[in-house]
Amino acid sequence: MAHNVPVAAGRAAEAVTTKMTARDVNVFYGAKQALKNVSIDVSRENVTAFIGPSGCGKSTFLRCFNRMNDTVDSAQVSGRIQLDGKDIYSPDMDVVQLRARVGMVFQKPNPFPKSIYENIAYGPRIHGLARAKPDLDIIVESSLRRAGLWDEAKDRLNESGTAMSGGQQQRLCIARAIAVDPEVILMDEPCSALDPIATAKIEELIDELRGKYAIVIVTHNMQQAARVSQKTAFFHLGSMVEYGDTSMIFTNPVQTRTKDYITGRYG
Repeated sequence: MAHNVPVAAGRAAEAVTTKMTARDVNVFYGAKQALKNVSIDVSRENVTAFIGPSGCGKSTFLRCFNRMNDTVDSAQVSGRIQLDGKDIYSPDMDVVQLRARVGMVFQKPNPFPKSIYENIAYGPRIHGLARAKPDLDIIVESSLRRAGLWDEAKDRLNESGTAMSGGQQQRLCIARAIAVDPEVILMDEPCSALDPIATAKIEELIDELRGKYAIVIVTHNMQQAARVSQKTAFFHLGSMVEYGDTSMIFTNPVQTRTKDYITGRYG
């Protein structure tokens, strides 16, 4: 419904490929409603940022896009979310396949307790994308290159991924997500545990990956949202208050609640 997707006025027409759509999404944890009637379109050309104070529903909404809320017993999701026009909550949707197509990078880097090489090769192997070592070698190198990690990792591929620095581990997790050839990458506060230098590298990486994948990032850091995204959705108390071009949201928001949050009145 159009009224649920408030777009900043005066936006220039642009050719975008809508990758995922959400319409009237509600999420309950038991009796508590965490998300109320949220609708949004996610395109491949733009990085979309979800901002808002803690507990506003932004991570809950992000987790709807690859059905991570399925892992929470008390969670109930209603509404419609589509990937390339197909309902991801339909009974015939293969959830394992969905999560390969819609990858997730978590707040805390979580490499497998395996070698750097095996962290990358594991997904393509179990999804049947490659079995022979020469094919896996190509995927490992290209994924690490895309994640800006090849030069730092190429001489230590047999070392444990957990021995890397925090920033390197997070880029390894991004490389791991890329390795299964996803279409969408979800990032849930990917820099919150990192120092400023590692954060800058992740932000550069997000910019380089834009257009190759639809990217959605949840962030508490408004400056980060302003730097890395082209579209921003502001959440408050389980509702999406405003959605539009990042530049408009940060300089000329339509809603008073958005303006109050951006200017630091609450948060």
